[in-house]
Amino acid sequence: MGGRGASSGISKSGNAYGSQYHALLTVGNVKYVQKNSKSSETIMETMTRGRVYAVVDRGEVKSVVYFDDQNKRSKQIDLADHHGMSPHTHVGYLHNEGSPNGKPMRLSTDERKMVDRVLSDWEQYKQGKT
Repeated sequence: MGGRGASSGISKSGNAYGSQYHALLTVGNVKYVQKNSKSSETIMETMTRGRVYAVVDRGEVKSVVYFDDQNKRSKQIDLADHHGMSPHTHVGYLHNEGSPNGKPMRLSTDERKMVDRVLSDWEQYKQGKT
C-alpha cells in the first residue's frame, strides 16, 4: 500500500511501495491503514485487485478508497464535510473526473452500506472485539 506507483513498485517521488502507510487491521477485502508520516502520498494504486482501503487518521476513519480491476483508484469516499456534503464521494483516479458535473457527489445506497460497515468494524476493533 504505497502512494502513487504501486504497480511499478516505486512512486513518482521515489517512494517504495508499502513505505507510505502501515496496516492496522484487515476485515474481508477492507484494509485499514494509517500514514507513516504527514508527507505520505495519497493512495492511488494497489497490488491487490478490487481492494478497499479505510484510511485512519488520529484514531478515526477519514476516508474509504476503492480500487478497480487494474489496481487503480476508482473512487474515494471522504467522511469530512465538503461544501455541505458529509460524507461525499469523489469518482475517478485523480479525484472528480468520473462525476457528471466534475464535483463530489452524495453517497449511493451501496456506498452508505460500505461506510456503515467500515465504521462498525473499526469501532469493534477499537473496543477490542475484533
